[in-house]
Amino acid sequence: MGRIMAIDYGARRTGLAVTDPLRIIATALATVDSPTLLPYIKEYCAREEVDLFVVGEARRMDGSPSESMKLIEPFVTALKEAFPGKEVARIDERFTSKLAFQSMIDSGLRKKDRRNKGTVDQVAATIMLQDYMRTIN
Repeated sequence: MGRIMAIDYGARRTGLAVTDPLRIIATALATVDSPTLLPYIKEYCAREEVDLFVVGEARRMDGSPSESMKLIEPFVTALKEAFPGKEVARIDERFTSKLAFQSMIDSGLRKKDRRNKGTVDQVAATIMLQDYMRTIN
């Protein structure tokens, strides 16, 4: 069984999280500059078995697509083309950044470290992955 990789895609940078091979634990992986994301994922998948990608859907409070979806949809298309044999699932990512920031506060992370937006992106991807794992179990 391969890992699941969650992708919190952003215009400038993207947070990534992965499960362990048994799909029990979700862990933050990295923050990657979005223009170099596909090469990074290809390199990672050459080292580790990944069966499924979970990509966040940016939605407004009323459920309609947000402006970010204009960036996310072309990425999802490119991801499917780069990995034709792998499933790509979508998950609502509303509030994940706010939840990530709050979890960083709750865990005692210093204010200086909480300002690192890359860390917030990784934690948001981890929260998305945990949410997805709850839906499949």
